[in-house]
Amino acid sequence: MALADPRVIDAILLLVVLEALVVVRQGRLGILPTLLSGAALLLAVRAALAGWGEEAIALALLVAGVAHAIDLWLRWRER
Repeated sequence: MALADPRVIDAILLLVVLEALVVVRQGRLGILPTLLSGAALLLAVRAALAGWGEEAIALALLVAGVAHAIDLWLRWRER
């Protein structure tokens, strides 16, 4: 299956990086934690597909969770 190919995840990650560059250029930095969280989740999937091991998957999931928590904190603070 094509979706099980780690290169598909690499292509999606590249698009996320390009999106982050556009966001930074536009000065909309508030969305960066959301993008980081999504990218880290994609990296966890890529790590699992490529057989990088449990530590790499756990680290990517930890980064995703921290980025998500920061995103939530920023959103609640705006209220």
